[in-house]
Amino acid sequence: MRTVQPEGIQALANTRLSAGAWKVKPFSRERPVQRRRQAIRCSQDPQRVSAASQQHLQTFPVDYPTALRQAQAATLAALGDGHQLIEVEFPTSSLQGVSGDAEGANEMTYSMGFLRQFCRSFQQNAAATRIFFPDKKEMEVARTGKGIEEEGGAVFDVTKFQLDYLTTPSGFLDIGIDYGKTDITTRTCETDELYIIAYPHFNVNEIIAVDELYQRVAKAAGSPIVVFNGELDRIRSGYYPPFVYPKLGKLARSFIPHFESAYYIHNFKGSRGGVLFRAYPDPWQVLSRRGDSLTLVHTQDTMPVLKDVALNIL
Repeated sequence: MRTVQPEGIQALANTRLSAGAWKVKPFSRERPVQRRRQAIRCSQDPQRVSAASQQHLQTFPVDYPTALRQAQAATLAALGDGHQLIEVEFPTSSLQGVSGDAEGANEMTYSMGFLRQFCRSFQQNAAATRIFFPDKKEMEVARTGKGIEEEGGAVFDVTKFQLDYLTTPSGFLDIGIDYGKTDITTRTCETDELYIIAYPHFNVNEIIAVDELYQRVAKAAGSPIVVFNGELDRIRSGYYPPFVYPKLGKLARSFIPHFESAYYIHNFKGSRGGVLFRAYPDPWQVLSRRGDSLTLVHTQDTMPVLKDVALNIL
């Protein structure tokens, strides 16, 4: 077992992250403070909402630059508090959108661009940060820009980050069989101090590989794992029937619950639309959406079940 401690990661605590209105000491307990806050109108559970408003909760982002700054600060805070499994999840086609609003390949392209901006928080320790893309093809897209139609081309063509992949594409992989699977431990190095997993949701074997990475390497080494737009809600909600996907059923019980959702946005559409929002270390917020207006209606310390939010809170 590796016993390497993330000394380089912790050394980032001696520097300061500066991004717009945010100034956060990386891997410390200092909370980010936002300079501008929107008014909160209480329409449900007024006593609790009133108490929450006094905590100076972070407000829902007005644009993607703000969302990325919030996500960076929240992730650094969670790492500073010692969390080993961290989730960052937000829609990529629109901050008011949901997964599937854009074509799948486009959503992965958007995630790749946002990931590059997100990783700037870890630039100082890039050589000890390994980024796992879903598969070898996606890693090559990140390196070369081949297949990306948007302006800008390759997003990881010049980088000190260690780029890697979780699975090898094949026809068998499309039906859930990882033929010729590579031992995930052979894709790591003793100098790795942080693992960032890029959107492992296209194939079920990707998140299974993340679990193996944690159980066989990262857990013993004390190297945190940050899953970026992994759509973990699919596993939480039982989207994959456990009798068809028994490994995912096991992960839903033994692995996914250990994730700390450092930054999270989930939109609800329809006549009772709204959003479930969280930026660590703040509590979870449920906001009702009417037109362009958001109203805080509920907060709680633990992640609520999405079905309960849709049926009982909004």
